[in-house]
Amino acid sequence: MAPIAALLVGVALLLLGGGLLGTLLAVRGSGEGFSDAVVGIVMSGYFVGFFLGTFLAPGIIRRIGHIRAFALFAALATCAVLMHVVLVSPAWWFAFRVVTGIALVALYTVIESWLSARSEPIERGRVFAVYMAVTLAALAAGQHLLRLDDGGALLFALVAILVCAAMIPVTLTSQAQPVLHDTPRLNLLHLYHRVPTAVAGALFSGLAMGAFWALGPLFATRSGLIDSQIAWFMSIGILGGMLLQWPIGRLSDRHDRRYALLAVAILAAVVAFVGAFAGGEPGAQRLGVLYVVVFLYGGLAFAIYPVSVAHLMDHLEPSDLLQGSSTVLLLHGVGAALSPLLAGVAMGRFGPDALWMFFAITQLLLAVAVAWRLLVRRRAATFDGHFLPMLRTTPAALDMIPDAEPARGPGTDEDEDDTPPAL
Repeated sequence: MAPIAALLVGVALLLLGGGLLGTLLAVRGSGEGFSDAVVGIVMSGYFVGFFLGTFLAPGIIRRIGHIRAFALFAALATCAVLMHVVLVSPAWWFAFRVVTGIALVALYTVIESWLSARSEPIERGRVFAVYMAVTLAALAAGQHLLRLDDGGALLFALVAILVCAAMIPVTLTSQAQPVLHDTPRLNLLHLYHRVPTAVAGALFSGLAMGAFWALGPLFATRSGLIDSQIAWFMSIGILGGMLLQWPIGRLSDRHDRRYALLAVAILAAVVAFVGAFAGGEPGAQRLGVLYVVVFLYGGLAFAIYPVSVAHLMDHLEPSDLLQGSSTVLLLHGVGAALSPLLAGVAMGRFGPDALWMFFAITQLLLAVAVAWRLLVRRRAATFDGHFLPMLRTTPAALDMIPDAEPARGPGTDEDEDDTPPAL
């Protein structure tokens, strides 16, 4: 692990800043008098930028190299972060969020493609596990930097410092720069025909997680939580995602993964309904209920995307795996870009608890989609895939997945048919 330590330090610093910035903007937007719908629009800008960056960043990285690209996009992200203090308006903040999303996806692409190139096939699983642990730990820790908020520019400056500091270990590394390869994508309709459950899981996971990251802090603010409690609210949700992904994934390895997705979606909907009706005046008892609810919901919701990817691995040719995974990743990004807008409008009209109702409806729709597929088609796994805890990340990280093989050409068309089961 020593050769990749500098890259892991770099991504930890990036996620400390990125995790703090998302929470900070939701809280500050509320403090600036932005409506819930407007905050949702502003926060969706990050996912729009993230989506656009997956197309724009690889070409720039290939043209100027990893280190120079990292410095370029770190400078761009730093400028965008600091401009939030200079120009305080929803339109400008949305634009800065788009720029931040583009810059950060490029920075993650640099690190993840470098990690992929530096890991031997035999140690990919270990590298991926360490990377995920660092990612989630940094995201959780970043929430607690909100405690330092002085109402001024301090935390924006801190985010900018963390992004700049991430350049130090990456630009100082003596490791050879890798070659960034294209990650082609399968046609969405073709992929849906082959593995519809994975497509549905990616989309609804994006809808659920985009709203969680963007509007979770706003819900906590509207519910009367102070900065330290908001930090714990978000970090406990992330902790739930860390701890519950593994047992859920192991369970999905032993059975048809669609049953696991169905169970997770139903349980997540139930937990979200509890969250929607856990109202009342702020107090220790209500706060405890919210912490339990967000831990359980985070643990269940975080597991949906990796179980969907594992289901994809079960039913795609190895040569199509990177293509398919890249496609569902982008579909996840589309859902994540739309959900802050939709959930923000609902919160503005019906109050903060509408966020939990949005979660519940999203999970119920996923459950219906999966249940329909179970009724339409019973099937066994075609390939021997297995679950790996993961977050939505960039296509470059897919190379670290031990089951993934570089795409060598178009795969076969055999997958799910819609023949009803024999009665």
